[in-house]
Amino acid sequence: MFTLDDENIKYAVIGDPVAHSVSPAMQNAAFMAAGLDERYGKYHVKPEELPEFVEFARRNLLGFNATVPHKSALIPLLDEISPAALAAKSVNTVINRNGRLYGDSTDGYGLETALFEAFKLNIKGSTIVILGAGGAAQATAFEFVSRSAAGLTIVNRTRSKAEALAQQLAGKDTLLTALGNDETDRIAAAVAGADVVIQATSAGLRADDAPPIELELLKNAHAVFDMIYHPTKVQEFARKNNIPCADGRGMLLHQGAKSFSLWTDRPAAVAAMRAALDNALNHK
Repeated sequence: MFTLDDENIKYAVIGDPVAHSVSPAMQNAAFMAAGLDERYGKYHVKPEELPEFVEFARRNLLGFNATVPHKSALIPLLDEISPAALAAKSVNTVINRNGRLYGDSTDGYGLETALFEAFKLNIKGSTIVILGAGGAAQATAFEFVSRSAAGLTIVNRTRSKAEALAQQLAGKDTLLTALGNDETDRIAAAVAGADVVIQATSAGLRADDAPPIELELLKNAHAVFDMIYHPTKVQEFARKNNIPCADGRGMLLHQGAKSFSLWTDRPAAVAAMRAALDNALNHK
């Protein structure tokens, strides 16, 4: 059961699990840099506790972030949803506006900014492969299509989920392809022809996790972005093979900065947030 551990906490991140989250260190640095006397914490909220938490947040918090597995489940519990979050079927940021809860997604912005920072990649006109079709992949795939990516290949263990996501995204100018992760020849060709491969599954959160696809299929990748922000088998393979690679800390940083701005109507102190994030991750 979640509890209000500190009456000064007015912002938080929720998830199941959530103990690993470094968002508090990053967001508290932003509040401090802005001279705001606010505290950001974290609550372990199980799926069955989510409706109760939302009402708790309505009374006690000014805003919160959501991570796995709550990003889609939040949508029917909130009062208003941004068009982008609704289309992506994913909410990661909630703003409390006088008791009305407004849901938004900053994941797409975070990834777009991180890709440019890491690889100088502009989404418009780019060809992208996404590994995964879950919540993180949905939000970012919507961002790629809305930003006019030329081509998007979605690779997932269950091909039908990749197809369902591609169907949701249809109607734009982006060329969409859905593949199962056993379609090795087609995956290899897609990877070789893409500007970047996005690893958007949870594979790698634990050290013994198997990679989402056979690693050799990445050998001709031009760049690899792994949303997980600690070392994974995908990142190790990319670096051993001299493939430009970035982990998920840039995405975490920039989506968090966007969340901060949505809550406070102020620009975030990105440098202070980055330093706090790196310090927290280096001491995990």
